[in-house]
Amino acid sequence: MYQLTIFYDGTCPLCVKEMNALITQDKKQKIKIIDIYSEEFFAYPQIDANAANTVLHGLNANGELFLGLDVTYKAWSLVGKGWLYAPLRWPAIKPVADWCYLRFAKNRYRVSYWLTGTSSCNENSCSK
Repeated sequence: MYQLTIFYDGTCPLCVKEMNALITQDKKQKIKIIDIYSEEFFAYPQIDANAANTVLHGLNANGELFLGLDVTYKAWSLVGKGWLYAPLRWPAIKPVADWCYLRFAKNRYRVSYWLTGTSSCNENSCSK
């Protein structure tokens, strides 16, 4: 059984890159990633598709829901690299980091293009 299942936007190039990097580090297969646009996503009716398209969602083995940077921190902690994201969860930094994350999530296609040079979106829609 996986310790964390992550629901991510598979049409976002930067999101895909992050998930691929994470899975590469997951030598003990503690994490399962699910593209919210895949057929596999329908097996999780407890995850709202619109909400998962707005902010990263994760479920631990007990069914506890994590959102945004809490998912990121939990995931990287499971592969031994949580220290990279730990400062983003410190009480003095967490509100600012979460605010920045929400801005990123809202603009992830544009940011992905700036950082990766890859766009899967045109003015009307996004696709894989």
